[in-house]
Amino acid sequence: MQDINSAVETLVHSSNTYFLLIGAIMVFAMHAGFAFLEVGTVRHKNQVNALVKIITDFAVSCIAYFFIGYWIAYDVTFFSNAKELAANSGYDLVKFFFLMTFAAAIPAIISGGIAERAKFYPFLIASALIVAVVYPFFEGMIWNGNYGFQAWLQQTTGASFHDFAGSVVVHGMGGWLALVGVYFLGLRKGRLKDNRLIAFAPSNIPFLALGTWVLCTGWFGFNVMSAQSMDGISGLVAMNSLMAMVGGILAALWFGKKDPGFIHNGPLAGLVAVCAGSDVMHPIGSLFVGLIAGWIFVKLFTIMQQTKKIDDVLGVWPLHGVCGAWGGIAAGIFGLESLGGLGGVSFTAQVIGTVAGIIVALVGGLAVYGLMNKITTIRLTEEEEFKGADLSIHSIGSINHD
Repeated sequence: MQDINSAVETLVHSSNTYFLLIGAIMVFAMHAGFAFLEVGTVRHKNQVNALVKIITDFAVSCIAYFFIGYWIAYDVTFFSNAKELAANSGYDLVKFFFLMTFAAAIPAIISGGIAERAKFYPFLIASALIVAVVYPFFEGMIWNGNYGFQAWLQQTTGASFHDFAGSVVVHGMGGWLALVGVYFLGLRKGRLKDNRLIAFAPSNIPFLALGTWVLCTGWFGFNVMSAQSMDGISGLVAMNSLMAMVGGILAALWFGKKDPGFIHNGPLAGLVAVCAGSDVMHPIGSLFVGLIAGWIFVKLFTIMQQTKKIDDVLGVWPLHGVCGAWGGIAAGIFGLESLGGLGGVSFTAQVIGTVAGIIVALVGGLAVYGLMNKITTIRLTEEEEFKGADLSIHSIGSINHD
């Protein structure tokens, strides 16, 4: 009997490890989606820079999270011997890998907002600081119960802040951090002509579309595998993700008037918004969440194109920041039993938790980007920006015609 129990325990541990490993790989693959979404949106002279930023940000994020960030969020380090680390089929190691891909998504999100005029190393250092300190601080508050925030919400409102897969913890943080970075950088050269704002068209719609398809596919790992174990897996999460994605597409199609840029960002808006409540909402509720998120993105991005202080190249603030905030609040609406959800959520707690995430992101962003702006120049010179980040930073263009 003891041998049977041991075998069953080994099977459970190995199954959970494999389950989470697949999720980690799917979310890791999403970074290719971030890369191609940016490549397809920026002008040709900045495409190489987009690709380099995403992969180097990932590497720096991994190191920052491994040595500092994960320790802050979960009070876990990896300084014990390999035998101890490999216990339970190495589940704890794979859990780090999975959560690290979430952390690395923050700089990938920010990258799209600051594109085409940001210096390389200052923002790489800023990414390290964000993943090492700012993001883990809020991640630990929400997903590990640090600092008593969730306990206080439970006592005050009857429920903790519910963010199953990171509408606010990941996407909201990334979007609001990006807003600060974009504000410090200002308008790209050439956008203001005769006191009139000019929009730059996407450089490559097929690459933009490829980025969206990769992100949409990986997102099912992002959401479903957030259960972090086989016994927590739920088809409801997958179905809700699907319905929100479709809602985002339809809203962007209608309100964006068939514009391919809007249509390919619409599903991402829906998926960002559904993350928080994907495990508690009804699929029809998720459809509405996605529809509203798609509308939010189109309207806000259109308004932003007319502002002279904020030049958010990919619209990451409306897409991740605002739609992420909407997702956090929506979980407290469509997650209620009265609207077909599973319950266990509080609208008040969702609002408070969402606002807390925005505050941490804004304060953290001001601290990090303000510091970098004082220490060094964070924007390319006018000549470098005119030449493009590809030649100015990497000394090579995206296409060789020889």
